[in-house]
Amino acid sequence: MARITNVGEAVARIAYIASDVVLSVQPALGLDSDFSPHLRAFAANRAPGLVGKDTPEIQAVRHNVDPLLSAFQPLRSGKLVSITTPSSILLSSIPHLYKLAQYPIVIHVSLHPPHHPDYSEITSIRQSGFIFLHSETLQEGLDIALSAHALAIRSGKGVIHFFDPENSRGDDPIPLEDRGLVKRVLDLDAARAYQSTTSGDSSLYVDDGRQASITENNFPKLDVSSTRSPRVKASVVPTLAKGTKGDESSVASSVRASSADSRPTISSATSIVSTTTRPLNSEDIHDFLTAIWSQISSATGRIYHVFEYSGPSDAESALFVFGSTGIFVDEIQAASPSDEFAKCGIITARLYRPWLAAQLVEEVPRSVKKIAVLEQIHRKTTKWGPVLLDILTSLKTGPPATATPLIVGYQLGYIEPATVRQALRGVFQNLRSPSPIQNLEVGSHQSPPKSFNEYSLEQPKIESAYMKILDQIFGERLHIANRLNAVNAGISATLAASPEYGFGSLLARIDHRKRFISDVQAAAMSKDFTTNTPQSWLSKWALGAEDSKDINITAKEVIARLSTDGSRLAAQLLSSKSLFFKESQWLIGSDAWAYDLSNSGVHHVIASGANVNMLIIDSQPWSERAAADAVRRKKDIGLYAMNFGNAYVASVAVYSSYTQVLEAMIEADQFEGPSVIVAYLPYNKENDSPLTVLQETKKAVDLGYWPLYRWNPNNEDTGEPNFSLDSERIKQELEEFLRRDNHLTQLIKKHPEFSSNLAGSYGTELRTLQKRKAKDAYDKLLESLYGAMMTILFASDNGNAENLAKRLGSRGKARGLKTMVMAMDDFPFEDLSGEENVVLITSTAGQGEFPQNGRSFWEAIKGSTDLDLSHVNFTVFALGDSHYWPRKEDKIFYNKPGKDLDAKIGFLGGKRLTDIGLGDDQDPDGYQTGYGEWEPRLWQALGVDKVAGLPEDPPPITNEDIKVQSNYLRGTIAEGLEDSSTGAIAASDQQLTKFHGTYMQDDRDLRDERHAQGLEPAYSFMIRCRLSGGVATPSQWLQMDSISNSYGNQTMKLTTRQTFQFHGVVKTKLKSAMRGINKALMTTIAACGDVNRNVMCSTLPTKSQFHRDVHRASGNISDHLLPSTTAYHEIWLKDDNDKKTQVAGNAIVDHEPLYGPTYLPRKFKITIAIPPHNDTDVYAHDIGLIAIKGDTDRLEGFNVLVGGGMGVTHNDKKTYPRTGSMMGYVSVDKVNVVCEKIMLVQRDNGDRKNRKHARLKYTIDDMGVDVFRGKVEELLGYKFEDAQPFEFKSNVDTFGWQKDEFGINHFTFFIENGRVEDTAEFPMKTGLREIAKVHKGEFRLTGNQHLCLSGVHDEDLDNIKAMMKQYKLDNLQFSGLRLSSSACVAFPTCGLAKAESERYLPELISKLETCLEENGLSQDSIVMRMTGCPNGCARPWVAEVAFVGKAYGAYNMYLGGGYHGQRLNKLYRSSIREEEILSIMKPLLKRYALERQHGERFGDFTIRIGMIKPTTEGKAFHDDVAEAESGDEA
Repeated sequence: MARITNVGEAVARIAYIASDVVLSVQPALGLDSDFSPHLRAFAANRAPGLVGKDTPEIQAVRHNVDPLLSAFQPLRSGKLVSITTPSSILLSSIPHLYKLAQYPIVIHVSLHPPHHPDYSEITSIRQSGFIFLHSETLQEGLDIALSAHALAIRSGKGVIHFFDPENSRGDDPIPLEDRGLVKRVLDLDAARAYQSTTSGDSSLYVDDGRQASITENNFPKLDVSSTRSPRVKASVVPTLAKGTKGDESSVASSVRASSADSRPTISSATSIVSTTTRPLNSEDIHDFLTAIWSQISSATGRIYHVFEYSGPSDAESALFVFGSTGIFVDEIQAASPSDEFAKCGIITARLYRPWLAAQLVEEVPRSVKKIAVLEQIHRKTTKWGPVLLDILTSLKTGPPATATPLIVGYQLGYIEPATVRQALRGVFQNLRSPSPIQNLEVGSHQSPPKSFNEYSLEQPKIESAYMKILDQIFGERLHIANRLNAVNAGISATLAASPEYGFGSLLARIDHRKRFISDVQAAAMSKDFTTNTPQSWLSKWALGAEDSKDINITAKEVIARLSTDGSRLAAQLLSSKSLFFKESQWLIGSDAWAYDLSNSGVHHVIASGANVNMLIIDSQPWSERAAADAVRRKKDIGLYAMNFGNAYVASVAVYSSYTQVLEAMIEADQFEGPSVIVAYLPYNKENDSPLTVLQETKKAVDLGYWPLYRWNPNNEDTGEPNFSLDSERIKQELEEFLRRDNHLTQLIKKHPEFSSNLAGSYGTELRTLQKRKAKDAYDKLLESLYGAMMTILFASDNGNAENLAKRLGSRGKARGLKTMVMAMDDFPFEDLSGEENVVLITSTAGQGEFPQNGRSFWEAIKGSTDLDLSHVNFTVFALGDSHYWPRKEDKIFYNKPGKDLDAKIGFLGGKRLTDIGLGDDQDPDGYQTGYGEWEPRLWQALGVDKVAGLPEDPPPITNEDIKVQSNYLRGTIAEGLEDSSTGAIAASDQQLTKFHGTYMQDDRDLRDERHAQGLEPAYSFMIRCRLSGGVATPSQWLQMDSISNSYGNQTMKLTTRQTFQFHGVVKTKLKSAMRGINKALMTTIAACGDVNRNVMCSTLPTKSQFHRDVHRASGNISDHLLPSTTAYHEIWLKDDNDKKTQVAGNAIVDHEPLYGPTYLPRKFKITIAIPPHNDTDVYAHDIGLIAIKGDTDRLEGFNVLVGGGMGVTHNDKKTYPRTGSMMGYVSVDKVNVVCEKIMLVQRDNGDRKNRKHARLKYTIDDMGVDVFRGKVEELLGYKFEDAQPFEFKSNVDTFGWQKDEFGINHFTFFIENGRVEDTAEFPMKTGLREIAKVHKGEFRLTGNQHLCLSGVHDEDLDNIKAMMKQYKLDNLQFSGLRLSSSACVAFPTCGLAKAESERYLPELISKLETCLEENGLSQDSIVMRMTGCPNGCARPWVAEVAFVGKAYGAYNMYLGGGYHGQRLNKLYRSSIREEEILSIMKPLLKRYALERQHGERFGDFTIRIGMIKPTTEGKAFHDDVAEAESGDEA
């Protein structure tokens, strides 16, 4: 049976079930409090609460962001709120406590620091108006937590329940709470009464008159004390929670009401003479509490009193402990008769406020003559302790007949367990002395060393990005005034990190330097130096002391001269030598500074006008809840600073624009006056991955929540605009938003409480309006039509469901039905109940999830309980793959969205037209098989199945149709580029632009948010260059770098096809980018599409002459197979005056001698490898050429491989990867024609009906290798020669410096996954740009996504090495696994990606590297590749270990590939996630380290030990897999 083991869990359980909202205050979002892990577990399990209809909401709040602010909004919405928090927030929250005390809120406080908590944090807020309850043991923690919630509900007052978690750490586990008892004690009727009301309060700090009050019947009040549960005097301390059952209290029931709320009153009386409403008083609270404890006592036998006394009934001495009693319990129980503290009692306060003196007098035995009051208070601010004064007042004013005990106060310090007896002896010796000493300290005032669960102030590691950028820019000049962990004598770390302290220290530092400048000026005139040299240098320094540009160079010279002078004056100046430098001075803060309790420090800095820079890191993720909660009063510091007019202001986000961060920091440093940079770094927890931060940043920037801008008031002097908006993506949208914002300003000023609603609801209103307009347009269109109404709603990811829906709509119209076809999310959900016939068609995304354009619809219908669909006829057709998730436990994912939708609509009363139809990709005709059975049933149900004369459906438009009708790749691309109404182009043009080297994409990180805002996807284009052999000049590198900055997303991708790729190019910049590439003497034509693509070749840095021969051959092949259409020049390069000659009307005559008007059936790839390096994966391409060297070490010819290819479709065994088959050998002078003829055989014989079967590999397997060879030889007119011998030893790059045969140097950089970008840790892009400015050789892109700096002469070597070191480009200290890895782009831009790849593989490798190091494999090369889908861009099928995306976060794992790229791998596990990947890989790597044979590669090892069977050819790829991808058990 489950039991509760600690008080944090006990309190969390009660808080969760007794609240609508629980605010979990944590030291950091990634660092748990005593309560947070339990609350998180309850929420994850969707455990039900008791007081609300919905599952309680858990909100994690950092302790330093004014956490109590978050309570106002839900409280005023009629929600019961509780807060779980460490005591550290209480003092800073005092301004809120006075107001919150008038609401039924419960604050559970875990006292800190651990082991010796400070109770002064309770006494300091005792007058805040809250009720205070104290618990000491584990069982008390549960019962008093329940009492606190019941008391808050009954009284309408705030309750603080405080406890020391260490005090009960050794207690025995207790049973779970009795939910029946909890229901009875909480008074759910009173809870419902509160929840049914809302408050109109809008102010945070001004008293609005709210006061907890009580409405009572004017009947004689019952004598509560007469029915009070009897006390049991025991020899043990009652905090052990043992006692006898008592009688239930007969306190009359009365229900609280709020004078501010006019809340209805509930009474059990059948008739009421009159009622009275009055403020709640202490007696009322005592009555409520007594009734609550009586109920608990009746059910459990546990008795609680306002004050608890434990000990003999005739005791003469007693301890009143306001602190942790646990240290005294055992010693007092074990006391011998001779001990000073034998026969003493212990008194504790269960109800601390209100302080009920009469109850204390009643509780203390009359025999007690002396009381020692022990107060565990660290910060003593008065001579007499607050509890001592309470007790003195209570007992001195007691009944006259009672003798007043002697009361002696003590300050309770930290007591080691071994010294408890000694401490008690000292307390009682002093108490019984003739003249006891008051305020005697017991124990040590020093707290114990930090415990395991204590936390310290520290900057989250994820925020170090901005700190690193500051270090990069300013280096030694950087001074952070409030740097964490800095030594500040006598100042706490918390205070030293505050903006006020940092600002004060900076002002002092500025004044100090001013005095130092005066001292230097005086010294320059002095003759006290040993030589005359220092004077001139000091004078030069003093003249430019405030010039940060040059003064730091001068400072070094001055220091050098003073160091050699030896005079006393020189030594005096050198004692403050750091002041010779002009520092860049900064204050660093978090978004905690944006709240009122910390914002005053920001105000002081800005208002002062001092030359101080502030970097404020905002970590709050974008969310509608945070945006809508205006009561939190988080200030827009940027706008706040701009209103002053004297400050430089910038809003930046390092994960959106690294360059803009650099610009802002440099400009802030140069600005004379206050500078404020608000820097975005959103995270939910401090240990969030960079990928999570990136995705959140992109959403916030794209949607305008976090605009990027710079504001410099000094720009007026130069005639430049003050405001510079840097958010390229949303520039126009943001300007429109600002205009709208101006239009609403007057409304907001008149009604500030509506400001968040006016601004925040705009997107929702827009979306609703769009849905309504679309629906109304359809209704109007259908008014004139006859027949029954049929509404077809679809949810589609890949277009299949949408195409089916549109086709069904057309067929319905042909049968006389009024049909309307819409995406589910575009349909106004509230109209669903009014529809007549509804057809829902949905595909399946991810792990049984709804497609993106159906999720909102499903969420709305799933959460609906009162929607009446009894008048709606419906049917569902679902598309899925029964084998996509092969494990038995995952079978529920098959067509899950459709099945869920069918069940839910049926549950809501919908009448089925026909049973759900299930389309299965595994059926002979795919989903069409199930659809063909379902559609006739639908027509029959609608009575239109026998309609005659129906037209035939037009055949679907295929890629072949698009190519034929494109007029040699023109289509309507030019017209689409001119269309400014959208960022997209037509679907047919999207296929054609691939031939021009560009793909249309959208940012998938932003899809959901933009859709929710009523915006189209964030469309952009990927551009891929055609760069035969991967060789570029330094000038070309600089131009590519510039294009990526000016037109792309400020990064470049070095692809596995040995070329440049740009992402994030919006349509309006597409033509400019293309022209820029052309000006660099490069092109993009045929970089994609159904043509021969970029021809690759090995980099071979050690044999430059041979490389030149092979590179020349690759260029010749590329040029020979280039398409001839002039459409590329016409669309992208010609200007307005360059008109194309027209003939025969409007037709443009072009000619494609090689390709013809339909080009090739599918893409075609050629690569060249130079043995022994297979660094281009020669086996994986349509044509693989193996360069053969002659006797003179020059290129002689090539062995020719054909039929390699990587593309696969998951679960479709008709698709497979294939390695190339050997054709033979040809001389170098014939290779162009050989490649041409191979391509022509594929052109004429490839499958043009099924694109999944259109690659050359299938053509060869269908024909047979010999037949294919014969057809090629027939076109050539001669036969292939026998293949020449060759040997491959590796297919990875050789990193570092190498010399060629001429003594020239080459360096291969490690560019992880080919992404060239600047980050805070690694300014790679900047470094390569600076090197390109001085480099005299060439840049060679490798087929493994890396870069070779080629042709560095010895005289330039030192300079190049120095630059590489400066920019960290010389670092090759990576594991062999990382160096041998590669990944495709995948998310966020690739539309085909099912899972992360480039952004995730580095993280996965990091999690394996510890295992590699432990097993001595750090330097071993293991080829690991990852792709986001099975199309194979990173050539995963020839890797030793590969992970191929199946769904988001899930991958198929493949093992057994050849290290040289010569053998395909095979499926080992299907659809596994990171935990399973690590659980497989770590033991396998250990086993490899222990059991491998000499020289044995990882892929070979997995085959030898029987983990995987070898793949002998492509057609055997799906045979003998370790785990079947089908539904059968492996």
